Amino acid sequence: MPRPQKSKVPPSTSHTGKRKSDLQGESTEGQSPQKQPQENGPQPDREAVILSEVEQIMDCVLKKLPCQDDQHNSKLSTYLRTKINDLKKDKRELVGVFGRTGAGKSSLINAIIGEKNLLPTGSSSACTTVMIKVEANMQNSKYEAEIKFIKPEEWEAEMCSMKQCVMDHNKKQKDDDDDDDEYSEAAEKLTALYGEEWKGTFPENPLDIKYFKEIKEFLQPQPQPQPQSQPQPQPQPQPQKKTLSYKSAEALSTNLIKYTRSSLNSQHKGKKRWYWPLVKCVTVKVPKKDLLQHVTLVDLPGSGDCNKSRDTMWKKIVADCSTVWIVAEIKRAASEKEPWEILKSTCSLLGNGGQCQKIHFICTMSDFIDDESEDVVHARIVKRNKVVKKGVIDKFANLKQVKNRFSEDCFSVFTVSSKEFLRKKHLNPEDTEIPELQRFLKDLNDCHSETFNYVSGAYGILSLMQGAKSTEEADKKTDVCAQLEKNLRDQLAPIEKAVDVVSEAFKTSLLEGVKKSKSSCERDVKSFLYPPTSLGFHNTLKAVVKKGGVHTTVKGEYINLNKMLASYLTDSIDEKFRKTFPNEDIKGSFNSVISKFSLDTEKLMQKNQSLKLQLIFLMTEEEIIKMKLNNIIQRRKKTIYNSLTETIEENMQKCYEKAAAFSGGEPLKNMRETIEQHVRDSKDTMFEEAKAAMLEKLDDLKEEILKTLQETLKESIEHSLKTDDTSIPDVLAELEEVKKYYKELKRSSKE
Repeated sequence: MPRPQKSKVPPSTSHTGKRKSDLQGESTEGQSPQKQPQENGPQPDREAVILSEVEQIMDCVLKKLPCQDDQHNSKLSTYLRTKINDLKKDKRELVGVFGRTGAGKSSLINAIIGEKNLLPTGSSSACTTVMIKVEANMQNSKYEAEIKFIKPEEWEAEMCSMKQCVMDHNKKQKDDDDDDDEYSEAAEKLTALYGEEWKGTFPENPLDIKYFKEIKEFLQPQPQPQPQSQPQPQPQPQPQKKTLSYKSAEALSTNLIKYTRSSLNSQHKGKKRWYWPLVKCVTVKVPKKDLLQHVTLVDLPGSGDCNKSRDTMWKKIVADCSTVWIVAEIKRAASEKEPWEILKSTCSLLGNGGQCQKIHFICTMSDFIDDESEDVVHARIVKRNKVVKKGVIDKFANLKQVKNRFSEDCFSVFTVSSKEFLRKKHLNPEDTEIPELQRFLKDLNDCHSETFNYVSGAYGILSLMQGAKSTEEADKKTDVCAQLEKNLRDQLAPIEKAVDVVSEAFKTSLLEGVKKSKSSCERDVKSFLYPPTSLGFHNTLKAVVKKGGVHTTVKGEYINLNKMLASYLTDSIDEKFRKTFPNEDIKGSFNSVISKFSLDTEKLMQKNQSLKLQLIFLMTEEEIIKMKLNNIIQRRKKTIYNSLTETIEENMQKCYEKAAAFSGGEPLKNMRETIEQHVRDSKDTMFEEAKAAMLEKLDDLKEEILKTLQETLKESIEHSLKTDDTSIPDVLAELEEVKKYYKELKRSSKE
């Protein structure tokens, strides 16, 4: 049976999603080799055994250390306890799943994780309205959902806005889809929570307990700070959340739907209240799903939200995705507007403003062919898959604003059939390409680097503990300590220089961006405010200013006035920014200057064998802090890049608020004039402020890098070479055991 051909653009996905080892090096003890493909190393089951064994060893070691209030407790004991507790960090890979209602997102997720009835499917009138995270339940065998709510005061604010929307709607005739869309959205939320009664009388007290009997957690009182004569820790606010737990996926799905989906049809089938308007995010946990142990699938709405906390969470999750799946029906994959609008509207947040490495365009329902002959159906499916893949690839190649942020190597096309994967009528499972996506997730889930990092860190800590028991070689310790401190000072200078060079390059580019912004902003704003056809534009503009400059119309058009105003600034640095902070190589930031940092512990170890244990600890610490810094850089680079648009957004807020307040008379004219006047008055300062804000954040990052390296490694040097502590328990047996596992992992990576 012939197989559908893969497109030429995407490389093999077998290893594209693997976590790279965070410890690089050659064969020197305490350093990690370059990670090789998983097939050459120990299988995941063996690595899981190693990780479990070493975790148990370190738990026992932790119990051996003196307790915090023990008279034998020392600074070194406290330090060691902290280091052991910090070893285990569960890093999760986020895969964001976008797509319009009815494109088959839920069916795709269900098929991939092998749970046919987990997420509701099949209703074209139903729409997922909140973010749904799907991950493994590693604690028990139940199907669980953790539902996080927005704050009651946020709902009150939304109610005020919706009340005004309803009043405006009742005062005048609807004149276009957008107005109807905004009113319909408010009406749908109000009907979901308050039934039809709001149409006669708007709820006098929208937070009355009678509306929330099923979700008392939403109104749970927060602890209030209490006056204290002496400073005392104040109680922390607890997130409003509700947990559902069932034995089957079907039971969870049935009871979860009222919290996740809007469906007019369903709302008239006996459901009294629907609570999705109050939900911030839902996390679904599925038992016995090793595929998702380190991976979270996130079913995402196509754009942000008018609720600020939901919108902030949406932006953060999108920016944290290492992979994005854009889901579209195969019949309209290349021609349909919405999936490509999603890609265009999020590309800056995913690229320079995020950490996305892979974009998968997934064409669903590939088995939908109108032919009864099995042989003919199979041949037609295979042929259409080839044609569709080429069309999607050609479309991607012509998206300039996306191509500026992602290379073709980042882009892959899949033609899948969730139904055929389960029933195997016309295609074998491989032909549905579901197994290929499962393999991609399996590679993402690969925890080789996490296992190695844990074992390496444990090896270093045990080396320090055993070395601390030695009170000999005091003079040699002093000399080595002095050399390490000198090496540390010398190694900080290249890092500072590398960041300064980048900062100067950005400054030069941004000067040109500011110049273009000042000369073009009034023309661009005028072009937006006076479209060729202005029918119904009043309602569109009203929605834009009410939502802080960002709005998605009922026709799927994404409008972001702030991004438009910042576009010359972001365009001026896009290429340099991508090269400075490459998403595909976390260690490549600032021309890999962090990876090149070294205290030269290898050379010192060769000359000072009697201090080998202490130097092994410092070697592992150096690699751990470099890994930590690379993660900090990856996180902070998002805020650096996004600060350009955010500064513009902040500057425009008063203008939006003033424009949104107009009603009666000539509101469209007043809104236009208000925006034009504000841009005219602000253009000489607004773009300069955005440039300054970004460069300041870059300088803050430099200071954090230097401070973290200096303080952390100085403390490590002090504890390893300036502190002897004979009260530290003997861990020679544990050290030898962990050393054996460490060498096995290192050896397997080199094979």
